[in-house]
Amino acid sequence: MHYDIIIIGGGAAGLMAAVGAAGTAGKEGLDRKSVLVLEKMPRPGRKIVITGKGRCNFTNLKGWPEFSAHIRANSNLARPSFFNLTPQALIDFFESEGLPVDVERGDRAFPHSHKSMDVVDTLYNAAVRKGTVVKTGAEVAGIEFEEEYGEHIFAVNCTDGDRYTSSKLIIATGGLSYPNTGSTGDGLRFAREFGIALKPCFPSLTALVPKGYKLAEPSTATLVARALNSPAGHIDRSAELSLTGSSLCGIQLKNVGVTLLVNGCRAQELEGDIDFTDGGIEGPAGFSVSRSAVKAIINGGKVALLLNLKPGIDTAELTDRVNSLWNEVKSDSRSEGKTMKVLVKILLGKLMPWDLINGFLRCNPGIMTGKKGKEILKINALVEALTEWRFDIEGYVGYERCVVTAGGVSGDEIIPKTLETRRVPGLYICGELLDIDADTGGYNLHIAFSTGLLAGQSAAKSL
Repeated sequence: MHYDIIIIGGGAAGLMAAVGAAGTAGKEGLDRKSVLVLEKMPRPGRKIVITGKGRCNFTNLKGWPEFSAHIRANSNLARPSFFNLTPQALIDFFESEGLPVDVERGDRAFPHSHKSMDVVDTLYNAAVRKGTVVKTGAEVAGIEFEEEYGEHIFAVNCTDGDRYTSSKLIIATGGLSYPNTGSTGDGLRFAREFGIALKPCFPSLTALVPKGYKLAEPSTATLVARALNSPAGHIDRSAELSLTGSSLCGIQLKNVGVTLLVNGCRAQELEGDIDFTDGGIEGPAGFSVSRSAVKAIINGGKVALLLNLKPGIDTAELTDRVNSLWNEVKSDSRSEGKTMKVLVKILLGKLMPWDLINGFLRCNPGIMTGKKGKEILKINALVEALTEWRFDIEGYVGYERCVVTAGGVSGDEIIPKTLETRRVPGLYICGELLDIDADTGGYNLHIAFSTGLLAGQSAAKSL
């Protein structure tokens, strides 16, 4: 079966590539091209469904200067795609297809329904309405590049025995993150077989695991998986929490200061929200530092996070405040007869969320000194713990639960204005397969949509 364009992968980039390819006039001026999407999962768009905790933050309305500042690798490669499909143009596209959009704090765009499945359905329906054939359950086993009657032809062989040919091929299979959605690195293998250079891949936007957060001895299954499939520092998310991890898991902190230390040096500083989860330290601020942290760990570096629970107060002012609150607690008639530990908890209740106290004390035992029953609160140690709560990072959650894959097809292999590969004419690569990754906040999904659209349009125009 022959098609003008074959797209491998029915995710965000693949479906948008189909929209661009099927509705773009080529050299002959024809409006429609025969387009086939091969998706190995039972339904397309599986990874879109889990985006933004099921709400699907699909773009960010920042202009290019601010948007590109959130791209961690190869922003120049993403630039033509961005201007071909700006965030506002992407919103206009979805609304023209009948999907209302809301823009929330931080310029983040969501479907009005807050249901990610609505984004998938809208994208799928737009592609199909333009004439795209979407074949699910179609896993690609291999690709042959042949010459037929003086023209280059791609022959795509599926595991079920079906064979499809085309003169243009778009690979949009995603990276390695969330393999249960179908992203198992197939596209990286295809690219390698074509002789295309790859940059080393590693998890990004993932949970960082502090020392002592998980039980010391992982299960045999985790050890085997780590040895066979994972780079240095990977700690499977399924590893059981320790008492410290359990005391912190589920707590969310707003507007805290986060400092990333790499080999003792301050590598990154920001303020934002963090979440303690069954994986480790996550949330927007945690994810923002995770890329540099993971890369450092893989390269053998020592990584730590410092949390400042009071970023808006200088040390002297905070010390005075803590002393004043402590004097109030001690002089309160209700404190009479209570143990030092109970009094300290009362004090901490005035400084932080109550559900954080037990975990904070477990992590910072040095704020009290002395024998049991005769403890003394060390005010300076408490202030230091409030402003530089240190977590030495043991590892990170891997591809099984990271948001995006860093690394991939080298930008040197791709023509930015078309996303065609320099090495193989007629072959286009888009989405997470490219060595482009960005911060959380809608940036990565917009890159997938915009590179997909440009690849689809470019392939159609070249016919």
